[in-house]
Amino acid sequence: MPRSGVAALPPVYWAQACEHLMQRDRILRKLIPVYGHESIQARQSPFQTLIRIIVGQQISLPLGRKLWARLVEVCGDDMQPDCIARFTEAELRGLGLSLRKAQYLRDAAEFFARPERLDPAWWESFDDAAVTAQLCDIRGVGRWSAEMFLIFFLGRPDVLPLDDTALLKAISHHYFSGEPVSRFEAREVSQAWAPWRTVASWYLWRSLDVAAVEY
Repeated sequence: MPRSGVAALPPVYWAQACEHLMQRDRILRKLIPVYGHESIQARQSPFQTLIRIIVGQQISLPLGRKLWARLVEVCGDDMQPDCIARFTEAELRGLGLSLRKAQYLRDAAEFFARPERLDPAWWESFDDAAVTAQLCDIRGVGRWSAEMFLIFFLGRPDVLPLDDTALLKAISHHYFSGEPVSRFEAREVSQAWAPWRTVASWYLWRSLDVAAVEY
């Protein structure tokens, strides 16, 4: 789910972002050196990225990994829309997916049946708002899913996914002594992070669990 690990080639902006964040934020000043040898590792396929995001929505990280592994087993590492489209909803449910997620995956496969949508360059031509609008036309894809796509496929540097429970949990832990944190409070904390809110979010995710940075 957010893919983790040591990235051989971090995004070109990563070092600049880390320097900015360590200057502006006392928590990140401590966290970034701990995980300084790591960075976000973006996926190469827009289709695979979105499918994995849909699979992982609103379920535990271990279950999400298990369901994703089953899909990879039947469709291969180079998962393509036509593989998902060949399955009926009942067959997808047989892999452990809910009825709704089976429907969402088939809808995503239909969306990506247009070849240009499989081309990373096609997505890179749109700004964040336009990418979000495109994705939210797919049933089952909302703002959170679109933000994960912006972060883990396109590598956009200034995305703040305030609907992400793991991010709110990390902000609560590091900035509010574990007390519940509102979206407003999280947004206030994040003001110091701009224009590198993606990078700040990644380090906060990483501070909780390496599995929380895998999509």
